[in-house]
Amino acid sequence: MNAHDEGSHARQDRSGPEGPDGLEEPSGPAPPPGPATGVAALSPLHRIAAAVALGGVAIVVCVHLGMTFLHVAPANTVSKEHGTAIEDWIYPEFEQNWKLFAPNPLQQNISVQVRAEILTADGGVRTTGWYDLSAQDGRAIDGNLLPSHTQQNELRRAWDFFVATHDDDRPVGMRGALAESYLRRIMVMRLERSDAAGPGDVVDRIQVRSRTVDVPPPRWSEEQVSTKPVHRTLPWWPVPEDEARGGIG
Repeated sequence: MNAHDEGSHARQDRSGPEGPDGLEEPSGPAPPPGPATGVAALSPLHRIAAAVALGGVAIVVCVHLGMTFLHVAPANTVSKEHGTAIEDWIYPEFEQNWKLFAPNPLQQNISVQVRAEILTADGGVRTTGWYDLSAQDGRAIDGNLLPSHTQQNELRRAWDFFVATHDDDRPVGMRGALAESYLRRIMVMRLERSDAAGPGDVVDRIQVRSRTVDVPPPRWSEEQVSTKPVHRTLPWWPVPEDEARGGIG
């Protein structure tokens, strides 16, 4: 046996058994498959429930996108025929507003304030000071990288909705009544968060007002505007008993 043969035998000894294609075959039994994960780990009944839930979410999303599109799109046959259903879906929570893209954007700072008349536990009556709810939202947003939709839009959109559906503080049609109820409930909930009523006390009436200040023009502009605040004070609203303890009927 020469050196070449010895080298061939040595290489075979180091490489181990080989298959017909020249690749090394595994020497032991195949490892068992790992446990199922994700949806595959669920029982058949739970898989069906997950599929139904996912399908329901997809349907709601599609309906919402369709309703929103029909609401903002120019009048057409579908929106004219189903206008009531579209408005019932959109108002008041999903109302769209495009003032940012208007030819003359809003140039005023508007803050919404509220005060309450409280029935105390000992049978007395007291009136709170004004709570500047817009300022509270502003402080919550300032420095917050991810402010909530509620902090940014709930109060502002509720006031815009109210103004657009009222004439001299009187509701115009069913949407006016809805806007008033919506704004009142938000006010009562915000008062509840601020602990306006003490233990055993009840919010009996609320009063809302707005404070509007024109945004000063830039220095290079020749436009002159008054920066004096203008208040709009609404009449006192009685709070229904089912809303008096948090705004939820």
